[in-house]
Amino acid sequence: MKKSLGAKTIVCLTPVFIVGTYDKTGKPNAMNVAWGGLCCSSPPSIAISLRKATYTYGNVVYRKAFTINIPSESHVREADYFGMVSGGKEDKFSVSGLTPVKSDLVDAPYIKEFSLILECKLTHTVEIGLHTQFIGEIMDVKADASVFGEEGTIDIEKIHPILYAPEVRAYYGAGRCLGKAFSVGKQIKNS
Repeated sequence: MKKSLGAKTIVCLTPVFIVGTYDKTGKPNAMNVAWGGLCCSSPPSIAISLRKATYTYGNVVYRKAFTINIPSESHVREADYFGMVSGGKEDKFSVSGLTPVKSDLVDAPYIKEFSLILECKLTHTVEIGLHTQFIGEIMDVKADASVFGEEGTIDIEKIHPILYAPEVRAYYGAGRCLGKAFSVGKQIKNS
């Protein structure tokens, strides 16, 4: 029998996104956002949810753009730090030692040291409650050559992305491949 836990934000693990923005003066900022994910395939789009009280919220509203930077396990300290302090009070790039790079496509910076980047143009804003969901059209994906697999696609085991467990407030690694999508289920379909 299952135990009721009530209405909570539990999905076991969520991706850790570091959202890159510029403020009104052009200062780069980065924020750890665990409420987000892909939301449309055509046009390719991603959604993030932010509280109005965050510095990044105002930056996204003002600049109409953001980047999604995927941190690897080797950057877990920096990723956590980006979620601990406000960019309005601290220059997170100077403190962390990471490098902001100006996107050529959107009005937002990305993080040079992270191997996978999504450059996004804000297309929709949805007021939900405590959070506002920002939907961005993915204008480009940039990836370091080191994260490509044999088939020429992104290899998650080479990125080593970080996952977040909201209920226990802990970070985890992604783990190993369990099987190919639209393939492993054929064992059931064909039986």
